[in-house]
Amino acid sequence: MLRYLTAGESHGDSLVGILEGMVAGVRIDKKKIAEELRHRRDHFGRSERMQIEDEDFEILSGLRNQLTTGAPIAIRIKNKDVKELEDYSPRPGHADLAGCLKYGFQNIHLIAERASARETSIRVALGVIAKFFLSNFRVDIVSHTVRIGEIRNKKQYSFEYIKENRFFSSIYCVESETEKLMIEKIREAMTAGDTIGGETEVVVKGLPAGLGSHVHYDRRMEFRIGGALLSIPGVKGLEIGNPQYLGSLNNDPIIVRNGKIIRGSNYAGGLEGGISNGQDIVIRLTIKPAPSLRQKIESVDLRNNEPSSAPILRGDTCIVPAAGIVAENVLALEIANLFLEKFGGDSLEEVKRSWRAYLEKTASVSWSIKE
Repeated sequence: MLRYLTAGESHGDSLVGILEGMVAGVRIDKKKIAEELRHRRDHFGRSERMQIEDEDFEILSGLRNQLTTGAPIAIRIKNKDVKELEDYSPRPGHADLAGCLKYGFQNIHLIAERASARETSIRVALGVIAKFFLSNFRVDIVSHTVRIGEIRNKKQYSFEYIKENRFFSSIYCVESETEKLMIEKIREAMTAGDTIGGETEVVVKGLPAGLGSHVHYDRRMEFRIGGALLSIPGVKGLEIGNPQYLGSLNNDPIIVRNGKIIRGSNYAGGLEGGISNGQDIVIRLTIKPAPSLRQKIESVDLRNNEPSSAPILRGDTCIVPAAGIVAENVLALEIANLFLEKFGGDSLEEVKRSWRAYLEKTASVSWSIKE
C-alpha cells in the first residue's frame, strides 16, 4: 500500500512529506521534481510570494544512486518567507473561522498556516515520484486550463496535443486566442483587487482496465481519486468524462474489430462501475476564486466578537493553472497506489512481471477509441 503524510505550515520553517510503500528500483530525476514545482509556482496570476519561494528541496531518505530503495522517502522543502503572524478577524472563504471555533483559537493563523495551499507544493514533490513509477508502465498524466471565468476552450484536444503545447502558455491553455481572453479576465480581476476561478482538465493515458473495483463503495476508483482531488484547496467540483443527457447518447459502444475490442467513444471518461476500462481517464475540476481579496470584507474580531474587517493579505489572483499541476500529482499518488494493489511486489521488476502477465491475458482489448 502506498501512503503519504505531509507536515509544515505556510510561513513555518519547512514543508515535509513522507512517502511509504514505493517499491525499490524506480529511477528518480530530481530535475523533474524541480520542474514540476516550478510549473506550480510560475504561471500568470500568482502572487508576489511566488517570486520569493524558489522551492529548493532535499530528498532525505529512501533514495540511493537515484534509485528508490523501498524504504520511506522523505522530502523537505525549505520556506524562505518565514514569519509569525497574528490576526484575529477570520477571512471568508478560508478555514479561519471554522477552524478557530473547532480548536478554540483566536489567532486565525494557527489555522490558516496549515490550511494554506502552500502545503500542496510538498504533495507535488511526492507525486512526481509516483509519476516516475507509473512511467515504467507507459502511464502518463497531463493537465491544462479549460476555463477562466466564463471564457472556455472551444474544443477538446488529444492527450498528445495537450502535452506538447500547454507550457507554451503562461496559464497552460492550449488555445492561443482563448488564452488571450483568459489573461485579459485575470488582469481585470487583478486591477479590481478581486480573484477569478475556472476549470482545469486532467487526463491519464495508458492505464489498463481493471484498477479499482465494483465490490464495495470504498474500493471504487471514483471514491479513491475523488476524495484525493477534492482535498486540494480551492477544488469545489469534479466531473469524470463527458456525461450526455440521454443514455442512448452517453453509452460508449463496445466494438469488435479484427478480433480486438475497441470503444466507439469515451463519454465515461475511462471509468465504468468503479473500475478503469482502459481508455483515457478524463477529469475536470472546478476551481473556486481564491478567497484572499485586496478589498475590504466584513468580519468579526474573535477576541471580543465586535465587527471588524478581514485582513488584506498577499494572495493569488488566479490559481487554476497551479491547481492543475497539483491535481496531476495528487492523482499520480492515488493511481500508483491502485496500480500496486493490482500488480503488487516489493521491487519494480516484480510489479513489471505481474503487469506483463496481465497484459498478455487481456491482449484482445485494444484500449483505444476507433478512428
